[in-house]
Amino acid sequence: MVRSARAREAGEIVAMSSPSDGHSADRRPPPLNEAVSSQMKRMRRASTKPELLIRREVHRRGLRFRVNHPDLPGRPDIAFTRARLAVFVDGCFWHRCPEHCVMPKNNGEWWEAKLRRNVERDREKDAALLGLGWQVRHFWEHEDPAKVAEEVAQLWHRLLTGSPPDARSPRAL
Repeated sequence: MVRSARAREAGEIVAMSSPSDGHSADRRPPPLNEAVSSQMKRMRRASTKPELLIRREVHRRGLRFRVNHPDLPGRPDIAFTRARLAVFVDGCFWHRCPEHCVMPKNNGEWWEAKLRRNVERDREKDAALLGLGWQVRHFWEHEDPAKVAEEVAQLWHRLLTGSPPDARSPRAL
């Protein structure tokens, strides 16, 4: 929406012109119905259940961390400042999990562009963090919180001491 000077004075809003399909690539299409719209609005952006479960497991292992660190690119879900380790817990839908992401049937082109841009943004923030000397790890929301926490603890220990207490971590650095 754009407000002209005259419209601002009158308190009116003037709609921007848009393509014939009703929405442009950068503007959100109208919702299919109010129930879908309401459901999408209720989805949490931070402190989701998978994040909370992983944070609980990491804390149980004695590690302390910052949540959604505001001074770091991408505001990592979990940030270990001494080890310079950023952990993201990615939602299967929003970050296009190869196992679980199902593309919406309605407004498919818009969703394709939206989700592709989410993944591109993930890679951009990863590069920014790496440029600042941070290690970055992404986990899917469907991964076992105990296994994720164990892997994070192993990596944390390796980053701080140079040698892991138990070198069973399945992911390479």
